[in-house]
Amino acid sequence: MQDRVHLVLQPGALTHDVRPGAEIRRAHPDPFGHFASLPLPDVDAALEELEYAIDQLGSDGVTTESNIDGIYLGDPRYEPLLAELDRRRTPVFVHPTSPPNHRAVSLGRPRPMLEFIFDTTRTASDLVFSGRLQRYPNIPWILTHGGGTLPLLTQRMELFRSVFGVGSTTDATDAAGPIPEQIGRIWFDMAGTPFPYQIPALTTAFGSERLLYGSDYCWTPAAGTTSQVDSVDAATQPDGDTWRALTTRNAQRLLPRLDDLT
Repeated sequence: MQDRVHLVLQPGALTHDVRPGAEIRRAHPDPFGHFASLPLPDVDAALEELEYAIDQLGSDGVTTESNIDGIYLGDPRYEPLLAELDRRRTPVFVHPTSPPNHRAVSLGRPRPMLEFIFDTTRTASDLVFSGRLQRYPNIPWILTHGGGTLPLLTQRMELFRSVFGVGSTTDATDAAGPIPEQIGRIWFDMAGTPFPYQIPALTTAFGSERLLYGSDYCWTPAAGTTSQVDSVDAATQPDGDTWRALTTRNAQRLLPRLDDLT
């Protein structure tokens, strides 16, 4: 979607060698960037990898899964890592994975079809109800697939927060405001099946100011990625704008170094 910038997501292994993503970035700094993968649930190793990736490899951000061995992102064990990500204002791309006990609920069907989407919603709700989203406001979280089912469920989450008292035992969630407003501070990409329904629902719920393009390549084959781009271009465009231009501007705000490439 963006004409000039591509982000390469790569696994981290704490070998401190030159990673493929970093090699591509160094060879072609204008069209390519990369996010480094954090080796969670080992928090000490993740802190070491974060420092190395950002300070030495020039990573644009980091990536993790929605849960790691059943530990979700709002878990207190991750507090030191969240504090450092917040201090650095490091973008964190969250890709969903299978929830714990997925065999009991997936009915034998492909887990990426439904369970991944639900797990994005689950980890976002954990960040909200644990108070971590409010406590660390400088982390630019990026959720994929249009935020999963969040556009449909944040009002229900707010009902349980405000009426039934679900949430942090502190005043953090109250101070942060209604849950739809909190979720609206997260960034989202449009990987998957963005049109005709998902992105209109997302932008109705949270606006379009933090919407990014995402292809889901290479797990989505090239033909599927091309079809997805065609659906974006064929969709009803924003008033006086295009989805291509809008997501590019948003990416430039999220990653300021992109301004130098325009």
